[in-house]
Amino acid sequence: MQTADSTSPGGVPTLPKVDETQAPKLARGRPRHPDIDDRVLEATLAVLAEEGFGATSMAAVARRSGVHASAIYRRWPSRIELIEEAVFPGLDEVSIRPTGDLRRDVGHFIEAYERTLSSPAARAAMPGLLASYQNGASPHPAQKWLRVSARPHFRAILLAAGDEHVDSEVDSDDVFDILLGAVLARALVPTVVRRTRSAEHIVDLVIRALRPEETRHRVHRRPVH
Repeated sequence: MQTADSTSPGGVPTLPKVDETQAPKLARGRPRHPDIDDRVLEATLAVLAEEGFGATSMAAVARRSGVHASAIYRRWPSRIELIEEAVFPGLDEVSIRPTGDLRRDVGHFIEAYERTLSSPAARAAMPGLLASYQNGASPHPAQKWLRVSARPHFRAILLAAGDEHVDSEVDSDDVFDILLGAVLARALVPTVVRRTRSAEHIVDLVIRALRPEETRHRVHRRPVH
């Protein structure tokens, strides 16, 4: 059964409550309403963008989404995990599908990553998330981080480019970390945001960092006259 809940206490329209006991039965596991995850994640983004990180509680998301808080807690044990998954859902695989053209793929990757981190919800979430990590938020196991990370996409781009363009001695995770820092600065640091500089120079730096050593020598060798 669904119960109507047309407006929140603040006057914001909400969706009707979902009673999971009436959801279609699955062969295994607990009953799951087919759209409940999407509703919760969309509500989380809306509350973040409109009210900020501090106001994005499980109760606020429950009111906005119309999903009972107990159902949300069963999926996301903490609001930090919920916010992470809402803000960092992973990049669109179609928009950055590797082609083997390293410069083109890295450029598309950076554009997609910047769009994700520059959204109002991400801008609201990032300072609070960083503070929560510093204050003792439990670190995630690696497999949980990779679920919301763009790192696997970056590795796939390098693999498609091949050894001719990517030095096998270069640690791709180090390059990704440098790239992440640059993208975060462009999205969140006011003095960097105001520079409005093209991302093409970041692409150049990444290409140089990845270039095999013998190729670097050919690029920098001056012609003899």
